[in-house]
This record gives sequence, structure tokens and C-alpha cells, in this order.
Amino acid sequence: MDKVRVLIADDHTIVREGVRALLALYPDIEVVGEAADGKEAIDRAVELRPDVVLMDIAMPGLGGLEATLEIRKSCPDVKILVLTQHENREYVQRFLKAGASGYVLKKAAGTELVSAIRMVRQGGIYLQGPVASSVIGESLGPGSVEAGPADYDSLSDREKQVLKLLAEGQSNKEIADLLCLSIKTVMAHRANIMEKLGIHNRVELVKYAIRRGLIQVQPEV
Repeated sequence: MDKVRVLIADDHTIVREGVRALLALYPDIEVVGEAADGKEAIDRAVELRPDVVLMDIAMPGLGGLEATLEIRKSCPDVKILVLTQHENREYVQRFLKAGASGYVLKKAAGTELVSAIRMVRQGGIYLQGPVASSVIGESLGPGSVEAGPADYDSLSDREKQVLKLLAEGQSNKEIADLLCLSIKTVMAHRANIMEKLGIHNRVELVKYAIRRGLIQVQPEV
């Protein structure tokens, strides 16, 4: 597999240098650039087309949320992984709605950050420990939208298999290989699943799978 190409966006030079040094220890990850603010993050993302952008929340000028919105609009294939010191549920929800694929705290172990980068590159959603528990708890609350049992039962056995694998972060190609299908067939199943369940993006799909008990997110002990 090709290396995961990463862009680091943070206004603190020492943080960027530390993350770059950490990621240099992993042969499957390559840091292709850095940015010190949201505007530079957008410019560099458009120029370099990294696989993953590590995005700080609070930066001078244009912030991380605005940069995430713009990058997802201009470069829809680029994944955004929020890396921040802020442990706040509202921040998580805002970034997920803006198109981010995950959220890792700066106090996390280096191995956790690496796992998160690998997962979001593959199309998965990565939420760290207590942040994950908080967001999932919100998704299970009275105000959450959940498709009923009849909607799930309307899926074919193959569509249920594809749904679980998508929620686990498998790419279309990986699912095709696992189920001995063509990528075109997997994409057709994915479209049918989202239409039947009234789901519009992968974040909603992951939340739905968690509510159905198809996948689990382990909180930090």
C-alpha cells in the first residue's frame, strides 16, 4: 500500500516539529507539508492533495473549522483528522458535521494518533476515548434520528454485510476483495443502503451501526 501522505496544520511550530518527528518513525506515513493557519492549510491541501490533514482547532486568522469546510469542499478526497487540546463534545459535533473524519486529543499516545491516521485514510471514523463516549451518548439521546427496525430488515443479507464493513472503515475496494464482488457492485450496495436507511454520509452510517450494535467503540479506560 502507498504511504499515507499527511499535512500538519497547527500554529505552534514545536507541535508541528514534534508530530513530524513522531510520524517519521512509521515507514507507512509521510509528512508532505505543514501549515501555520487555516488559510495556509487550505492552500497547501489544494496544492499537495494529502491523504490526511491533521487540523488544529484554534489558529490565527482562519480557524480549523472554516478550513475544514473549505478543504472538504475543494478536495473531497482529503480526510480531516482534528488534533487538539480541547476536550469538548460541541467541537467534535461541529467538526463531524463539517466533514471531519476523526478527533484526537494532543495528550493522546503517539500510537493512538498513528492508528487514527491509518483509520481515517481508509474511510473510517476515529473518535478518541471519552470524546467518543460523549458523542455516541448524544447520538443515542432522545433527539437523535434513528431508522426503525423495518428499515434495517429491508436490507438484503449482502447489504447488511456491506453496511457493517463500511462502518468499520473498510474502503470500497477492500469490501469488494473481502466479499468477492466488483467495486461497482459494492458502490451500488452502498447507494441502496443509504437510500433505504435515509442516511446521507459516512458519519451518519457509523452512528447508525453503533446504535444497531453492529460495531462498537471502546471508551478509554
